[in-house]
Amino acid sequence: MYSHLFEPFEVGGLRLRNRLTMAPLYLSYAGEGGSVTNLLLEHYGLMAGSGVAMVVVENATVDSPLGSGSHRTIRADTDENLDGLKRLADTIKQQGALACLQINHAGRFAAAQEAVAPSAVETFGRMPKALTLSEIVEIQDKYVDAAIRVQKAGFDMVELHGGTGYLLAEFVSPRTNRRQDPYGGSLENRQRFALEVVSKVKKAVGSFPVGYRFLADEWLPDGLKLEESTVVARSLAHAGVAYLSVMGGTYESFFLPEIVEKSSKPGYMVDLAAAVKKEVDVPVITAGLIVTGELAEQIVEEGKADLIGLARVIWTDPAWPQKVMQGKDNEILRCDSCNTCMKILMKGKPAFCVRWPIEEQRTWREKFV
Repeated sequence: MYSHLFEPFEVGGLRLRNRLTMAPLYLSYAGEGGSVTNLLLEHYGLMAGSGVAMVVVENATVDSPLGSGSHRTIRADTDENLDGLKRLADTIKQQGALACLQINHAGRFAAAQEAVAPSAVETFGRMPKALTLSEIVEIQDKYVDAAIRVQKAGFDMVELHGGTGYLLAEFVSPRTNRRQDPYGGSLENRQRFALEVVSKVKKAVGSFPVGYRFLADEWLPDGLKLEESTVVARSLAHAGVAYLSVMGGTYESFFLPEIVEKSSKPGYMVDLAAAVKKEVDVPVITAGLIVTGELAEQIVEEGKADLIGLARVIWTDPAWPQKVMQGKDNEILRCDSCNTCMKILMKGKPAFCVRWPIEEQRTWREKFV
């Protein structure tokens, strides 16, 4: 029925059994301090067992607490968490999916007492500290250390988080990068930090595939737009990233009324992926409420993206791939973009979905909320 969606595909020299991946989704399932918990293992085991070809685990910090988005952000900055990361990789791979871990520095969105950023640009009432040149090098080295740790833990790939307005994206954005040194000003300079991170990580991990979560449009009047981001995409492809996982928006735009409306529509980020795909020769992943098999198949068939990223869609209904394969789209439990899960997360609690059966929700609240 879906001749493209369930055909094998190759990324970074590795064979994916189909065109479906799980896109990163933070749900606050890690423990206090970023440890790998049984809840986290149970969740990713379920996601990997759904039938997707690759699971990209939510962002793991390269620098705690300075670069952590929350106190429940997975830690990839210390060997003390290595055994937990190994269990996480094993849990995913035992279900037949490739395991990828996304690593990140939250930059000005970090939960640290004093956040850091390319420039001192106010963020929700806080003023981050502008990084010095020596601090820039130190953070780049932390990405390298974390990527090596991901490789040691047994994951199949590592993904650099250049989306959501986090540090890698902050350097690229003309809105948040106002530096007057080799890392700021022109687009060539603003992309320098990200390209140096890619280069250093790839040199350290060898043939180990390095993917990239890519911010194509901040959806802000003075933010990064496709005109510039497609240039950066070409630079990243030339630098040898295994794929580009394309997204739009940051924490400063996600809750704008027009963006809330936009993001409630199926496939709302596909146009960004399609624009990037025209410019690069590496695989492109798209995501954003791809709620039906028909839509997913159409995206791949029309060449708008190579791979489909499922986040809240597959969390809401882990049987999505099987139902699509069996032609039972009408039985899929659909995410309705109510954002209740986001409101729970903003309270620092593990998220659950209000679309789940009532008994499952009740059990979840009793155990975790």
